[in-house]
Amino acid sequence: MAEALSGVFRALMAVNSVFLRIGRNIAWFALALMVVVILLQVVFRYVFNNALPWPDEVARFLMLWMTGLIAPSAMRWGGFVAIDMLEMALPKRAGLFLTLILLCLSAAVLVMAIQFGWKHTMGFGGNFDSSSMKLPLDWIGLEAIRVKLRYMYGSLLVGIILLLSVTVELILRCLIGILNPDLELPDDPAMIMAGSN
Repeated sequence: MAEALSGVFRALMAVNSVFLRIGRNIAWFALALMVVVILLQVVFRYVFNNALPWPDEVARFLMLWMTGLIAPSAMRWGGFVAIDMLEMALPKRAGLFLTLILLCLSAAVLVMAIQFGWKHTMGFGGNFDSSSMKLPLDWIGLEAIRVKLRYMYGSLLVGIILLLSVTVELILRCLIGILNPDLELPDDPAMIMAGSN
């Protein structure tokens, strides 16, 4: 049983690794762009005394995408704040069983969040236009297009889907550890590389 789960785990881990690597690269780019946009607003506001209408909302847009794309990697690496004294005090299998219960609860919450996120992003809330973000097509003689809020809300929906995928991976890791504690499972290569630098 553990060997069969190990095959599913390895496949899901490989898929997650690809998507999380892409997400991390986009998140770093969004962070750098957010810093540039905020600095631009500071210069225009305090040097030229003429604040631009769009940088605050663009920075919020970039921050949401950065958060949605980096949070799954943080969860996979154990980067979230956690109180794990009880888990560490228990014997290995009992600690894994407790972790499994908590991960299953997390998965249930994430499934609900996906349902609400989908309704909000693709439904009523996502239909509104941004108050200041628009594609400046008027610069080339066309009409400017206001950005729909669904592209901002979509960041959280994507992040929750990735979090659920990572949670399933962690659930499989726990199950395999409970069934066969001696079975060696691969670690995330990105975490190994980050730890060696």
